[in-house]
Amino acid sequence: MSTDAIVMLRDDHKTMRRMFKEFQAAEHGPNARKAKIVGQILETLTVHTYLENEVMYPEVRRLLPALEEDILESYEEHHVADVLCLELSTMSPDDEHFDAKVTVLIETVLHHVEGEEQEWFPKVREGLGRNQLQELGRRMIELRPKAPTKPLQPKALKKAFDALNA
Repeated sequence: MSTDAIVMLRDDHKTMRRMFKEFQAAEHGPNARKAKIVGQILETLTVHTYLENEVMYPEVRRLLPALEEDILESYEEHHVADVLCLELSTMSPDDEHFDAKVTVLIETVLHHVEGEEQEWFPKVREGLGRNQLQELGRRMIELRPKAPTKPLQPKALKKAFDALNA
């Protein structure tokens, strides 16, 4: 397993894309199946955005100040995803807005992921050396077991509230 932060984040993105496809395939299926998939999506997104917000974004912001606008946009995109995750965590697939809200979450996250992978990651890779990216990856590996896994956990809520006050 690579400790390169960008490789790790891309692996998370692959996992999310797979889960999004699972949800889309199950969209007209049993509610229990949809609820399970959405629970997995919420957990993966909560951990992923936490690691980016706590490790990747602050360090890149510090080390590569020219990427400030990209990072601020990423924080805002995370905030939108966090709000949707928070709302979905309190909903049931029986709710008439559930499928629509999941669809908007998927579209929002895919837009964010494409921007990171196509524009931001190449800039970060160019600006940071291999050793710096591996150090960021090691820090994310160390933090992952402590990351919130549910949108309603205090660390996840703090992240959402911090975005409101930024």
